Formats: sequence, C-alpha cells, structure tokens
Amino acid sequence: MLYFEDIVVGDRRELGSHTFSRDEIVEFARAFDPQPFHLDEAAAARSHFRGLVASGWHTASVAMRLFVDGMAGQIATMGSPGVDELRWLGPVRPDDTVTLRTEILNATPSTSRSDRGSIRVRYELANQRGEVVLTMVGIGIIARRPSENRTT
Repeated sequence: MLYFEDIVVGDRRELGSHTFSRDEIVEFARAFDPQPFHLDEAAAARSHFRGLVASGWHTASVAMRLFVDGMAGQIATMGSPGVDELRWLGPVRPDDTVTLRTEILNATPSTSRSDRGSIRVRYELANQRGEVVLTMVGIGIIARRPSENRTT
C-alpha cells in the first residue's frame, strides 16, 4: 500500500488500455448522453463528427476505470473532491484503443488534518495513433502512513 509519504512528484505511469466497441458506445449514450452522434450511425454521419463517436463522459469514465485498475488500488486513497481542467480534445470512435498515462503534479500535506495529504494527478488519454483525446487533473486525498509506522 502506498501512503502519502510514498508519492513521488513527477512520477509518470502508463496504466492500461481500453478498446471502445460500437455497442458499448451506443449503450453508454442511451443510458447517459443520448445525443444523435452517440446513438445513430446515420445521424452521426451527418454531424460535424462525420461518424459515430463516444460520449466525452464515457471517455472520462474509461479513464477513471483505468486509473482505479492500474493505480488507485495500490494507494491509501480517502476519496477525491473532484477534477479540474477536464478537456475533450478529440473524438473516440468505435474500435479506437485508448491508453491512460498519468503524472503526479504535486503532493501537499494537509495543514488541518495530520492523517492525510492531497495530490494532483494529470491524466492523459491517447488513442492508438498517439492523438491525445482527453486530459484532466484529478485531485486525490491520500492517507498518511499510520503514526506508529511513519519514517518521517
């Protein structure tokens, strides 16, 4: 288990990949973002996207899943107050494979609660052509090592 003291600013990781299927894109859109260019190939072909694309919220959800599977399960996380700077930079289409890369931007001990600190993590999701399709900065609250085990 990684505690706040174990976090290294500047640490970069590649955390996994996901391939979007047509059915998955439509299913997510039907439930959460029912716009024509996410649901219907003919309507999507007439849109500015010129074809079916995944919802940005779907793309962000996949980034979160890759983060949880690849890193969050190893960290003593206490939750998150949110994300900053969420940007959808390009469309994700059926059969696109995206890969998540992260970088720890900063780590700040809490001044009001000695049992935790916060980190800011830049997420970058790129497709199989290396085109970045999503960026965001996640904020995480991370437990400090229990007092009896602290090295500092």
